[in-house]
Amino acid sequence: MAYIFSKIAKDGNAAGFAPNKTAEARNWYRDAAKTVATANRNRLMADKAHVIGEITPNAIGRMYMFFYDPKLKEILPHYDIFPLVFPIEFYNDGFLGINLHYLPPVARAGLMDQLYNTTNNNKYDDSTKLNINYRFLKSASRFSSFGPCLKRYLYSQIKSGYLYIEPSNWDIAIMLPTERFKKQSKSTVQESVSKGLR
Repeated sequence: MAYIFSKIAKDGNAAGFAPNKTAEARNWYRDAAKTVATANRNRLMADKAHVIGEITPNAIGRMYMFFYDPKLKEILPHYDIFPLVFPIEFYNDGFLGINLHYLPPVARAGLMDQLYNTTNNNKYDDSTKLNINYRFLKSASRFSSFGPCLKRYLYSQIKSGYLYIEPSNWDIAIMLPTERFKKQSKSTVQESVSKGLR
């Protein structure tokens, strides 16, 4: 488990909170992650036990971080070079995923709470994943905030392995300051997305 996750998980266990089990526990882990001022992305990606070389359709509904260099970055208004993604569809050249970094923290937590309702079990271990796909998300009004997060990722533009985020660490990951937007600041991107959701 990457260094930041290990520390917060240890503190959570000491405080008597089992990850993901209750709303109170989710809020505790999210609040703890919000206090982290900076996160070293390279150090996160050095976690050899959790970084894998490739992902397949079996990764749908699981959470990953990775370095990304968009093919059309010259014409994009902004982009995140270290996305936090739940893949939802796979293609020959890449995959479609929900990058939670595009939402401001409150909206991100709200979407995550809704996504928890789709998990295949309540174990929050490596067997746990979201039961989601694009058609399902698009048809369910409660997931309306996922639209701005939907991004296509090309294998050719992925510049690292994939850091697998264990389900017990999802609430930590969504609040860590790991996003790295280019061309516009994080606050500008997220404020723009917030206005579009109103």
